[in-house]
Amino acid sequence: MGIHTKSADDIDEVDVIIAGGKFSLFLSYILPKESGTAGCVVAARLAEADPSLSILVIEGGRNNHNDPAVVNPAPFLSLLQPSNKAALFYQGNQAPQLAGRAPVVPAGGILGGGSSVNFMMYTRAQRPDFDSWKTPGWSATRSCRSAYISSDTIAQLETYHGTGDEAVHGYDGPVQITDGGHRGTESEADLIAAAKSMGMREIEDLQSLDSNDGIAKWWRTVCKEGKRQDAAHVYLHPKLEDTNKYPNLHVVVEAQVVRVLIDENNKKAAGVEYRANPHFQASIALTAAPSRTVRARRMVIVSCGALGTPSVLERSGVGSPEVLKQAGVPLVADVPGVGADYQDHHLLLYPYRTGLRPDETIDALLGGRADFATMLEKKDKSLGWNTIDFGAKIRPSEPEVAALGRVPDGVGSGLQELAEQATHVDGYRYVVNYITTGTYTAYPYSRGHMHITGPSVDDPLDFDVGFFTDAHDVDLKKQIWAYKKQRELMRRTHMYRGELAAGHPSSRRAPRRHVEYTAEDDAAIEQFLRENVNTTWHSLGTCKMAPRENGGVVDGNLSVYGVEGLKLADLSIVPENIGANTNNTALTIGEKAAAIFIKELGLGGASA
Repeated sequence: MGIHTKSADDIDEVDVIIAGGKFSLFLSYILPKESGTAGCVVAARLAEADPSLSILVIEGGRNNHNDPAVVNPAPFLSLLQPSNKAALFYQGNQAPQLAGRAPVVPAGGILGGGSSVNFMMYTRAQRPDFDSWKTPGWSATRSCRSAYISSDTIAQLETYHGTGDEAVHGYDGPVQITDGGHRGTESEADLIAAAKSMGMREIEDLQSLDSNDGIAKWWRTVCKEGKRQDAAHVYLHPKLEDTNKYPNLHVVVEAQVVRVLIDENNKKAAGVEYRANPHFQASIALTAAPSRTVRARRMVIVSCGALGTPSVLERSGVGSPEVLKQAGVPLVADVPGVGADYQDHHLLLYPYRTGLRPDETIDALLGGRADFATMLEKKDKSLGWNTIDFGAKIRPSEPEVAALGRVPDGVGSGLQELAEQATHVDGYRYVVNYITTGTYTAYPYSRGHMHITGPSVDDPLDFDVGFFTDAHDVDLKKQIWAYKKQRELMRRTHMYRGELAAGHPSSRRAPRRHVEYTAEDDAAIEQFLRENVNTTWHSLGTCKMAPRENGGVVDGNLSVYGVEGLKLADLSIVPENIGANTNNTALTIGEKAAAIFIKELGLGGASA
C-alpha cells in the first residue's frame, strides 16, 4: 500500500497535493486534524482519471484501514471519546450566552475524516439548500443532483437499497446505503405509531431532495454486511491496495500540514510544509517537531474541514489583513472571508428510560457488559447497527411559527431534525436499556468564527462557536419548541418508563401525554438549553463559496481568491446551511470537486 507514516521521505515533488493535518488543543489532549471525507473522494477520482498522475494525501491522524472499531458501526460512540485518537477536539471561547461555558467541538481525526467516526445517518440536503448557494453548476437541478444519479459529468456516489423513487437515487456508486442488516424494530414501530398519533405523517423516502415535514424509517451509510461506508474504505483504500494500477497514489498519515507554500512573485501555490504529528511520536517535543516540504507541480488542494482549513490558509498568508497582522503573519492574499461565518447545527440530547429488551439497545456493548471481541468472532449482526432507526424533518405549524416571533428562512425546508438512538449517548457505561432523542436546528441564524492567533501551528486558536447569538433568539426558541415535541413523542410511546432527570430541565409534572407549559417552565427549559446546547459535529461555512465582495473565499471552481493553483474541497466551502447531516453533502462536494479538478488538469473522464 502507498501509505507512509509521519513523513514520505522519498517524495519531494508530486503533481497534486491534498493537504490535511491540523491539530487542536483541548485539556491535555493534542489531536490530529483529518484529511477529510471530500479529500479521499478527490484523491480516488483523480487517480482513476489518470493513474500516472502523482498524488500525495497528507493526513493528520492514523490509518483507519480495517480498524474493527471503525468498520463495525456499533462501537462508533467510543471513537468520539477524548482518549481515542480517532477524533480531535476544538475548544471554543468562553460564551456568556451559553452559561459561561467554553464549548468543545469534536471532528474526525483519522483517515477518512468525519466519515470514519460519524453516526452513519444517510441524510441528504434539500433541493432548496443547494439552490441557496447561488453558484452556477452547484444547484440541485444540475450538478449536485447528478452526484446522486448517473450522468455524463459526475460519477455516481451511492448504491441505494432503500425505498422511494428510483429516479432520485444512484445504484452503481461506491457508497452502499442499506439498513446494515439489523434494526431495532420494536422501538422503531413504537416511535412511528407515537408520531402518527401527534399528527406527523410517515414519508417513504425523506431523502428524495424534496420530501419534508414528516417522519421515516432511517437508512444508513452501512453495507448489507454491516460495515461502515467511510470515504477511505470505499474510495481510497481499494486503490492504495492496487499498487500495480495506481503506483503514484500516496498517503502519509500522522502528519500535520503547517502551511501552503506560495510563490509570492506569481501568487501561485507551490507546495506545502508539513511535520510529523507529535501526538503519535512521543519522542518529538511539541514545539520541536521537524518539518519538511513537498512541492506541487500542478495543484494544491486543502481539505482540512471547516475547523482546520481556515488556520492553514491564514498561516499561509491568505485571509483578513487585520487577523494576519495581529497573528504576525505576512499578508499574501487579501481574502477577508477566511475563518468567518462558522456554522453548525445546534444539538440537544435527551435520555429516557425504557422497557426495551437488552437486545433492543447497545448499552451493554458501550458499557462493557458485552464483549466486543466475542461479538466479532460470532459475527453478531448488531455490530452493523448505528442504533438510529427512526428520524424526522419537521416544521412547526403556522401558529407555532408565529409564536417564534419571526418566520424562519426556507419556508419549504425542515426547520428541525429529530432522531432517536437506542442507547444513552452520554454516560452510557452506567445505564441499561435507554433511548436518547436528539433534536438539532437545521438552519441556525447564529454565526461564529475560527482564526489563528499566531504564526505557529502550536499557537492557540480563536474559535467562537456563536451558538444562540442571533439577534432575535430564534435559534433558542426553535429548540424550546423541539424539546416539547420530542418529549411529547416519547411520552406517547409504550416503551416510555420516565425521563432521566439529569438530562432534562426540571419539571413539576410527569404525565404521559401533552403538557401545557407555563412561562416558568419555558424559563427552565431556556436555562437548560443554554447550559447544554452543543455541536452536532456538522461544522461548515468558514471558507465559503461566494463572490469575494460577499465574504467568499473560493469561486464556483473552488479556487481560492488571489492564489493560483490553490483549491479547497471540504465542508468549509458551504455558503448556506443544509437540512441534513453533513456527511452526504461532503461526499457530494468531493465528487463535484473531483470533476472540476479533472477538467482543469485536462485528465479527461469527467466534466464539471
